[in-house]
Amino acid sequence: MFRFANPEFLYLLLVLPVLILFFIYTGISRRKAIRKYGDPELVRQLMPEASPKRQRLKFGMLFVAVTTLVFVIAGPQFGSKIETVKRQGVEIMVCLDVSNSMMAEDIKPNRLEKAKQMLARMTDGFSDDKVGLIVFAGDAFTQLPITSDYISAKMFLSSINPSMVSSQGTAIGAAINLAMRSFTPDEKAGKTVLLITDGENHEDDAVKVAASAAEKNITVNVVGIGLPQGAPIPLSGTSNFMKDVGGNVVVTQLNEQMCQEIAAAGKGIYVRADNTNSALRTLQSEINKMDKSELDSKVYSEYDEQFQLLAWIVLALLILEFLVMERKNRIFQKVKLFS
Repeated sequence: MFRFANPEFLYLLLVLPVLILFFIYTGISRRKAIRKYGDPELVRQLMPEASPKRQRLKFGMLFVAVTTLVFVIAGPQFGSKIETVKRQGVEIMVCLDVSNSMMAEDIKPNRLEKAKQMLARMTDGFSDDKVGLIVFAGDAFTQLPITSDYISAKMFLSSINPSMVSSQGTAIGAAINLAMRSFTPDEKAGKTVLLITDGENHEDDAVKVAASAAEKNITVNVVGIGLPQGAPIPLSGTSNFMKDVGGNVVVTQLNEQMCQEIAAAGKGIYVRADNTNSALRTLQSEINKMDKSELDSKVYSEYDEQFQLLAWIVLALLILEFLVMERKNRIFQKVKLFS
């Protein structure tokens, strides 16, 4: 399969019609100048060394050289053959809480951004594992199916915000249940659900669902994000905070007890995320302990750069264009290559 690494440079091909028009214009101007001296045929006999064919040849070589140079700059590449590679890894389904309480700033810059930063760094440490992403508040939705495409995972991660889920709340059980159905069927690799939440206002029996996951050999690890003393929830675009029906500022607190109970039922670990990276290191260590199995993953092979040959052609054409004179060489005048 063929592609250009920088296709935007192909717009430089618009210069080519300008070169043609310029060559035509100079030819017309040259003929007009000759007519000022007399009959063109007589003037041509007085200039036996002049060679219009050589001029056209030089322009042709320059034209082809410029065209080829544009293709070189655009970066021609071949490759993109799909091949199956064997990987030894685990499968991780991330369940990320995106409820309004995750905008509290007791963890800097806020709970949700801290969670996204932690997941981005964790993804950078993956090599052979598969990862998927579920976002939840009052409902749970699959944001990214399980994959080994870490670039896509980070791209989806960066776009997450509370407005993605219109129904507010904390449906932890629904998120874990959806994660259980999202793993690769019949895959023997270790499977784990990574739940990141403040655990507040949970609406279902998350502990029971986590225990069900453990029965299926799916561990549930929980990251509690926030501080037990809590913090108010900023209203986006204002300096105000969210208030209840009584007009009081809502203070959201980390429900650490609930998070611990979910982790225990899911036979996983519980860690609290703070303003350090200790939670990330603990999670990475726990994932490294899991049983790794051979995973089949289809990936694209890297594209091979193919500009080298074109660059040599450009260089050869420019050298030839420089060596070919517009007038006939007196030494080789008897050689009729250009007449």
